[in-house]
Amino acid sequence: MKYVFMTDASCDLTQELVDEVGVKVLPMEFQIDDKCYQHYPDCRMMSLDEFYEELKNGAQPKTTQINYLSFKNFFEPYLKAGKDVCYTGISTGLSGTYDTCMIAVRELEEEYPDRKIVVLDSRCDSAGLGLLVYLAGKKYKEGASIEELEQFIIDTRDNIAHWFVVEDLDQLKRGGRISSVSAAFGKALQIKPLISCDENGKLVSVGKIRGTSNVIPTMAKHVERDAIDPKKNIAFIAHADNPDGAKALRKAIKGMFKEVIITTVGPVIGSHVGSGMLAVVFKGKRNLVS
Repeated sequence: MKYVFMTDASCDLTQELVDEVGVKVLPMEFQIDDKCYQHYPDCRMMSLDEFYEELKNGAQPKTTQINYLSFKNFFEPYLKAGKDVCYTGISTGLSGTYDTCMIAVRELEEEYPDRKIVVLDSRCDSAGLGLLVYLAGKKYKEGASIEELEQFIIDTRDNIAHWFVVEDLDQLKRGGRISSVSAAFGKALQIKPLISCDENGKLVSVGKIRGTSNVIPTMAKHVERDAIDPKKNIAFIAHADNPDGAKALRKAIKGMFKEVIITTVGPVIGSHVGSGMLAVVFKGKRNLVS
């Protein structure tokens, strides 16, 4: 290929899926107890089991945006080797990383004027980004040109539907997503926020689910309502240390899709949503009605 396809580690793709589609993944940093780690798809610095064990033990991890130098160092070897670059990463609705990336891109464009650098806002989060990258990666492996891949991402990104249910209200409280009062009442009443992703890639709370037993039926209902041609497409289920929930959700929706793939949420997103989160993403309408 005359170009490389790239994303970042917030996509929550496994190393196996990354290898399948040939995408290059820029690692992202997280901190626990003032110690910094880089998260890669192969979890080489800290396994996902270790990360979620840290959360259970009371750790309060922090994440940082990818900095300018990381982008430059990631892109430059390929440009120097005569290859173009197509990159899509964490949504601008969730992070300011895109703006930082563009600073590096403008400098690299001056240094390598004969090379093409395409940077696209994914407008997707976590496994939603993962699904977008996986689908685009299939096109990449099939030999799509950089212009064709760019257009595919633009045409597809707004048709990745996201549904998340968060279990750890304390983690949302610590991150400033909800108040202490809301967290306390939510836990007492077993209320779980139902979260989606709007047209700008921002996570928005669109409803509340009362009781654990209602989580899977509610998510399955939204999938059935919003999916586009599910028999021809795949869905991703992502979980934050909630494998039983992921298996139950896959069982509930498996008959709707050509394939359902389960992935685990990594530290970049897991630091903010905490243990227990369950998500399903698929090609469909971004319907922000609970």
